[in-house]
Amino acid sequence: MCFIALLHLYISYICLHYTFLLFFIKSHPYRKSNIEKRIIINMSASKESDTKLDVQSQPETSAPPPGTGGSAAGIFRRLKREDLMKRGSLGLRGIALVFSLISFILVASNKHGDWKEFDKYEEYRYLLAVTILSSLYTGGQVYRQVQELSTGKNLLQPRTAAIIDFFGDQIVAYMLISSSSSAIPITNKMREGADNIFTDTSSAAISLSIFAFLCIAISALISGYKLSTHAYI
Repeated sequence: MCFIALLHLYISYICLHYTFLLFFIKSHPYRKSNIEKRIIINMSASKESDTKLDVQSQPETSAPPPGTGGSAAGIFRRLKREDLMKRGSLGLRGIALVFSLISFILVASNKHGDWKEFDKYEEYRYLLAVTILSSLYTGGQVYRQVQELSTGKNLLQPRTAAIIDFFGDQIVAYMLISSSSSAIPITNKMREGADNIFTDTSSAAISLSIFAFLCIAISALISGYKLSTHAYI
């Protein structure tokens, strides 16, 4: 139970941490310094040409992502890093999809008569609902990412896709660990009295749900990093 509590705190920390980044990324000192440099350059140009220039009327353009340096090598490294993150998140969501589907099948088929019926316990019904949601979410994300990698075209706007990835991963990951932690106590209590196919199947479904959570939690870290470092924020 201590392990489950720590996982709860971990995913809550991720949510708070990247929410903080979303609110304060626009005040990043890198961007501020670039804006100040552009203002100084504009003021110098106005003095040389003896024309008045309203600095405040100049549109602020987004600064290039850190690390590119405007060079071809920097751009190549950035593109390579982005491609690696795309493939990494695709792999993690694909694994989470498999775990979620197997967990869903195990819970849905865990009906053996008398008290050994999963739908008699709200904890297992909650676990079943979350595994269905996780399967639908990860399945949709895998389909979208495979299409984008195979065709080279974005199905969604980059900003919209980044926001969906970030919040979707956070919500599904939290629901997976929440449903798993709610089903663990009742399963342990049942196994103290009788260890049978019903409790074994429930334990297997819970374990797979936790593995799916770990995959989506790592994917959430990647989504948060991508969202906080791109220039379209």
